[in-house]
Amino acid sequence: MLSDIHGVLPVLEAVLAEPDVRDAELLVVTGDHAAGPQPREVLDRLRSLGDRAVLVRGNADRELVAHARGEDAAVPDPVVPWAAAQLRPDDVELLASLPHPVELRVRGFGRVVCCHGTPRDDEEVVLVDSSLERWAEVLGGLDDDVAAVVMGHTHMPFVRLVDRRLCVNPGSVGMPYGRAGRSWALLRDGQVELRHTPVDVEAAVAAVARSSAYPDARRWAQEYVTSSASDAEALRVFGPRDGRPA
Repeated sequence: MLSDIHGVLPVLEAVLAEPDVRDAELLVVTGDHAAGPQPREVLDRLRSLGDRAVLVRGNADRELVAHARGEDAAVPDPVVPWAAAQLRPDDVELLASLPHPVELRVRGFGRVVCCHGTPRDDEEVVLVDSSLERWAEVLGGLDDDVAAVVMGHTHMPFVRLVDRRLCVNPGSVGMPYGRAGRSWALLRDGQVELRHTPVDVEAAVAAVARSSAYPDARRWAQEYVTSSASDAEALRVFGPRDGRPA
């Protein structure tokens, strides 16, 4: 399980080279694939995985499509309208066609729902330390026999049992909070393993700056690829969106 690549190809390549990723029967990427400095390159790489890759829609994927089609004047992040302008028509159609959520049957787990924010909303926030009441609210529409939920969006990896249901966030490939290097999760035979791929972040920043036409590519990569934001800072920012006092 991968999430939140955000258009960073060299780090995606590092994760795809991991033996357990390379040999996996199925790769699920839970949204926000291309909103970053290398949007077309990342989408082409994901396409090259063929039927092995299941792509889930994220909120940034929706935003890219809206900007590419001239449907939304809002600019949530300066890289989004730039990335949208780089997309080819087939890229836009791919992102527009992505489902949310996606349900799979995974050996050792049974029914697993994969989403971006929460199963009911690709932009909704739920955190590792969210209350059981909050979890019950955002997962309340699921059938009782859904054994696990895999989500992205907040860029911080965790595994938590929520009233007998396993909830997993694999973390972010392209924009990690709290720890440099790339986070992902392996679901195998009923077990979840949070994995971390060490990355030469300076080399990754240089590669992004060298190959991207985004005018602010180096600064963007230095901020996000190096994990300049800590998990504590991210939790403070996300907390109000989880219903907590600001």
